[in-house]
Amino acid sequence: MRAFYDLHIHSCLSPCGDTDMTPGNIAGMAALCGLQIIAVADHNTCRHCPAVVAAAREHGLLAVPAMELTTAEEAHILCLLPDLDAAAAFSDYVYARLPDIKNRADIFGEQTILGEGDEPVGVEERLLLSATSISVYDTAPLLKSFGGVAIPAHIDRSSFSVMSNLGMWDDSWGFAAYEVYNRGKDYPELNELKRISNSDAHNLESMRDAENELEIKTMSAKSVIEQLRVEN
Repeated sequence: MRAFYDLHIHSCLSPCGDTDMTPGNIAGMAALCGLQIIAVADHNTCRHCPAVVAAAREHGLLAVPAMELTTAEEAHILCLLPDLDAAAAFSDYVYARLPDIKNRADIFGEQTILGEGDEPVGVEERLLLSATSISVYDTAPLLKSFGGVAIPAHIDRSSFSVMSNLGMWDDSWGFAAYEVYNRGKDYPELNELKRISNSDAHNLESMRDAENELEIKTMSAKSVIEQLRVEN
């Protein structure tokens, strides 16, 4: 089957995400946009995944647990996980490798944690925008060990991408797919890899109408991941 997706959306837990980007609002807007599969990929954390999965289910959508990892090279990697248990374990792994730098909400923005029903349950005090100690060279095998898949994010952007920060694409990284923000940007040298395009929305107005489709076997996070792995 083919399904419309947006696998890179930020919630209010990301300091750069609008306060309106609650799990419930994201799921509601995704349904209005005609999407069928979404992933909220906050910076260096999966703590909103349970609320997002619950909100998506209420709107008849599939939510894939996700994170936007910042590597030691300050490149962003979209990480998709197969279930909430794997997401929680991966989130703990990343958090242990995130510098203990206190967030300055007046500079970077709030990092509000919401539960099901969009009720506030806490605030993340550590700055989530920091680079972790995890290298881009380790991300593909690392995500595979958690049952997930790693995808270099918005490689066509001039900052926080593997292309801009490392100046090249290295096949030894082991990625089978890459993400572009500009849907018209082409990378002929990567034709053998799978290409996805997402909104990277930080506010509701930036969420895109259903345009991009993914071929999947079943409507499940595991099926989405399988389609973006090397072995396919």
